[in-house]
Amino acid sequence: MFEKILIPNPCSEKPSSIRPRKGVIIGLGQVGLACAYSLLIQNCFDELVLQDIDADKLEGEVMDLSHGISFLPPTDLKSGTVADVGQNADIVIITAGVAQRQGESRLSLLERNFAIYKDILKDVVKYCPDSIILVVSNPVDILTYATLKITGFPSSRVIGSGTVLDSARFRSLIAQEMGIDARSVHAYIIGEHGDSKVPVWSTANIGGMKLVPDGWENLAQDEQNKLSDIFYNVKNAAYEIIQRKGYTSYAIGLATTDIVKAILNSQERILTVSGFMSGFYGIEDVCLSIPRVVNERGILKTVNLTLNEEEEKLLQKSAEILKDVFRQVKL
Repeated sequence: MFEKILIPNPCSEKPSSIRPRKGVIIGLGQVGLACAYSLLIQNCFDELVLQDIDADKLEGEVMDLSHGISFLPPTDLKSGTVADVGQNADIVIITAGVAQRQGESRLSLLERNFAIYKDILKDVVKYCPDSIILVVSNPVDILTYATLKITGFPSSRVIGSGTVLDSARFRSLIAQEMGIDARSVHAYIIGEHGDSKVPVWSTANIGGMKLVPDGWENLAQDEQNKLSDIFYNVKNAAYEIIQRKGYTSYAIGLATTDIVKAILNSQERILTVSGFMSGFYGIEDVCLSIPRVVNERGILKTVNLTLNEEEEKLLQKSAEILKDVFRQVKL
């Protein structure tokens, strides 16, 4: 019956030179679902495989999302594993892990999430050896470093979502205070995606005009208080959200999509993703966030951001905190 509805045209096959964009999301909790939804509505992949340990929930979520595909640009969405996408997967997004508890720091999640990652990565290496791995689970910097060490992938192809969301929150709150569009604010949060994150006030600017042109010490007290409040709200945003609704999801889903688009479209975007440090600011052998150029090869370049003395010390301290935590882990 159905074969009579659409008659195939022998000359209408997709040219072999056009390769579909393929992705996998491992872990379909609240963050994984937010990523999947955001990626679908922004038409990022031609084929998207969702993987989760809970088979019934996985099938239900895929069914629910699939029923909305007719409202969107078409995506071949299905449940499965990394084995189903084949060796030409572009990006493997890992959101798997246990949820952050109220009042729990990201670093305290490490022991609970690390064992899960070791199992996941065995299959990623086997079935998707040429993919870019995008780590979203927390503590993201530690898990990005672990992913790099376990997989043996080039550091350019192991990326953490890092402080992309923190930087977005930073710009958003500055924009609210100034009464302008957040896209006109240029400001970064660097270091750990966690309690030791560092605000780079020295280069923060709006339309080329620095927010702190003459140094922090030369700001009036009320100005210092306003900026301190902005960073406090950035630093504690996740804790505040978790206290109220139990988890964060939507904003990290959008941040993940932004990174994916930069990779798939080779945008040469500067994003504060987490990646391997090998000498910048005297920091070695750790993953954390600084501005990096991202394209289809992953991390292409690192921006040699000029930091003042205090910011550089804070970044180095952030790196040492992450190193101290990782020293306690046995790969």
